[in-house]
Amino acid sequence: MGLAKTLYLIIPCYNEEEVLPETSRRLTEKLNALIGAGKISDRSRMVFVDDGSKDRTWEMIEELHRTNPLIDGIKMSRNRGHQNALYGGMMTAKAHCDFAISLDADLQDDIDVLDQFIDRFYEGYEIVYGVRSSRKKDSFFKRFTAQSFYKIMRLFGVEIVYNHADYRLMSRRAMDELEKFGEVNLFLRGVVPLIGLKSCTVTYERQKRFAGKSKYPLTKMLAFATDGITSFSIKPIRLITSLGLLIFFVSIAMLIYFLIVYFLGKTVSGWASTVISIWAIGGLQMMAIGVIGEYIGKIYLETKNRPKFIVEKYLRTQEEEN
Repeated sequence: MGLAKTLYLIIPCYNEEEVLPETSRRLTEKLNALIGAGKISDRSRMVFVDDGSKDRTWEMIEELHRTNPLIDGIKMSRNRGHQNALYGGMMTAKAHCDFAISLDADLQDDIDVLDQFIDRFYEGYEIVYGVRSSRKKDSFFKRFTAQSFYKIMRLFGVEIVYNHADYRLMSRRAMDELEKFGEVNLFLRGVVPLIGLKSCTVTYERQKRFAGKSKYPLTKMLAFATDGITSFSIKPIRLITSLGLLIFFVSIAMLIYFLIVYFLGKTVSGWASTVISIWAIGGLQMMAIGVIGEYIGKIYLETKNRPKFIVEKYLRTQEEEN
């Protein structure tokens, strides 16, 4: 294996005061075990990234940093969302590590498989995806919506790893390549596979959240899915074009039908067909305007070229600078 490499754990946090004490304890034990086994260097750290939390998350990170040499902290200037916080954490810390692993603060991602992540890295893999082995512990609704999300993404041509969230290992080289992607609307699950470096997967069983509440309710999940589709595929616009052509040909068929009925001398009330046509075409037009507007809005934000993140504070252990 050679000289042990430096690992940074990147952990985005938003209002996570309830889980930080237990999370930091478990990760400290895990990092010490990995260091003791010679798998990673003693310069390895966990980095909690505060994404503009409104509770005591940052104050707790500061306290943990003061008392635990394995803990660093990054404070974003404002809340920009999970993807931007994760990206900002990696881009800020990548100069100090050989590889990084991103995971959620609630530790639903099984940290016991970190050993497998690290083994794959030493085998030469630049990117290692954590993939859930099953969704038996999810509710029916959660399982149905999650599976539908991945299927829809693939249907629209988005290259995405099935049952993979943001539990992944990336080498410094992979993070350098990720930095070259300039889009402001980040959807890392779609961007990372585009890097194209040597990759593999590691399966694990996702645990139940041990404290606090999920930061991804249904509304956020729907917005997240919409961002993913519109950031990587123009198929929704093409679908609208196809529907428009279909309605056009249906209207021609209906015109021919009504002409035939007229010349045959049969009376047609036409009320139901007229109302249904108006509502159907009107709904399609509104949907088309909405989809096109979504794309125009993304173009508008991209042209501004605003920064994806702004770091307000970066707490680093003094030993790291020696």
